Amino acid sequence: MSIADDPDRAPARSHLYAMGLSDEDMRRPVVGIASTWTGTMPCNLNHRELAAHVADGVRAAGGLPMEFNTIAVSDNLTMHTPGMRTSLISREVIADSIELMGRAHSFDALVAIVGCDKTVPAAIMALARLDVPAVVLYSGSMLPGRWRGRDVTIQDMWEALGERAVGRLDQSELDDLARHACPGAGTCAAQYTANTMGSVADFLGLAPFGTGDIPAVAPEKDAAARRVGQMAMEALARDARPSRILTEDALHNAIVSVAAMGGSTNAVLHLLAIAREAGLPLAIDAIGEVCRQVPIITGLKPSGGPYTAADLWRAGGTSLVVRRLLEAGLLRENVTLVDGRTLADVAAQAEERPGQKVVADARQPFKARGALAILRGSLAPDGCVLKLGGKDDFRHEGPARVFDSEDACIAAIEADLIVPGDVIVVRYEGPAGGPGMREMLSITGPLVGRGLGASVALVTDGRFSGVSHGRVIGHVAPEAYHGGPIALVRDGDPIVIDSAAATLDLLVPEAELERRRAAWRRPEREVERGVLTKYVAAVRSASDGAVTA
Repeated sequence: MSIADDPDRAPARSHLYAMGLSDEDMRRPVVGIASTWTGTMPCNLNHRELAAHVADGVRAAGGLPMEFNTIAVSDNLTMHTPGMRTSLISREVIADSIELMGRAHSFDALVAIVGCDKTVPAAIMALARLDVPAVVLYSGSMLPGRWRGRDVTIQDMWEALGERAVGRLDQSELDDLARHACPGAGTCAAQYTANTMGSVADFLGLAPFGTGDIPAVAPEKDAAARRVGQMAMEALARDARPSRILTEDALHNAIVSVAAMGGSTNAVLHLLAIAREAGLPLAIDAIGEVCRQVPIITGLKPSGGPYTAADLWRAGGTSLVVRRLLEAGLLRENVTLVDGRTLADVAAQAEERPGQKVVADARQPFKARGALAILRGSLAPDGCVLKLGGKDDFRHEGPARVFDSEDACIAAIEADLIVPGDVIVVRYEGPAGGPGMREMLSITGPLVGRGLGASVALVTDGRFSGVSHGRVIGHVAPEAYHGGPIALVRDGDPIVIDSAAATLDLLVPEAELERRRAAWRRPEREVERGVLTKYVAAVRSASDGAVTA
């Protein structure tokens, strides 16, 4: 019985009448439209407009749209500030808030409009919990900026800090680059975390291939949003619930997409969390195994080549990537897509631009090995993530330079205390130790800008921006806050990274480690309040996706 026809729902009807709704409106299927709009960053700036177009599509298909909003945190604006501690935590808050609205208002279907890094996995997590027919709309990447005759992105900004430090840029040039690097609305312009997860949403089957590829400011985006609104009603008619879409095969395909498109290390955390919400088995090592077998076939920054997300869109988009991966036998075809198509349909409908150089044949890839590697060893018994970025396998042995916070490490870099061969160890930055597992772009960017990206390794229980590249290893587990081996490292200890063997080892005798372990005490820090306290009490290891339930 609809709310319009239930005698006992008269008080509820009075509020709906106050909103201008008619009895006929109340008899329509209700589609919740979850927007992650915020006016604090460019990444999600177009969401209110997109929500209006989605609503138009829902109405045209006979549904009643109801829009609501949740939060989003800017990784770029919070980088190297205490605010970065909130970024990963926001994933849980966003997921919880969408779930709460869905449970409170009993929507018949949902559209989740997502953009910056944490909003994509958070929405998918919530949709898995609610399990009503749902469509994800990725709001689109920013166009690249132009500076001195070349395309530039936010990656260039962070690496320019290192260039300024060694005299290759002065402050006026850095400021001029800042005015040109980010020309308008949209997520960061290459295969950083946001675009990585936008592609994941496609390959999981919850977002229709092609809509997310369209840049945020492209005129085609509005029509795509209206089509998504209609698609939500079609998904409702087919009862296309996330539980029927989020299968082990779909999850496998999503991991393949991260590997093949040179994606972000953050995808490991998010895939583990999504799998958990969907009730699917996924161990961190399984992600590493897929990445070992799948080459990078897109030439996207920062791992595959010089191209941006807009270049991929013009070349043929994720649909063309599907075609190449199917040709190579790397995808599992027994999956359900939210728009009713098959992967074979998507591949057949891909429009490849003649002469495009962004998407390669898997037999002649940009890089022979995928974006990430999962390592284990005496320094990371529960695993860690190497951002291999398509580089050849390498072995790095060097002395540890140990820092108990990101800030202490940055000070050492600025003082020119880091030299080639060093293994920087940044600890107490894990999920509980940070708290919040801050990103280390303010370390990796200046290292690359100073020319140390290929000669210095970085090992941390924190994490990395999708922009980061170099010899970087994050998500070390167990983390230092919980007494993991990374808490026992001292300056000068030899550390060996062997990507071919998938190992990360601390070359210190076990007896010495036991002495250090007996003497170890968790460092005191300022007592957290509010959400940080709740998070520290609930958060699990990075090797489990840093989930809180």
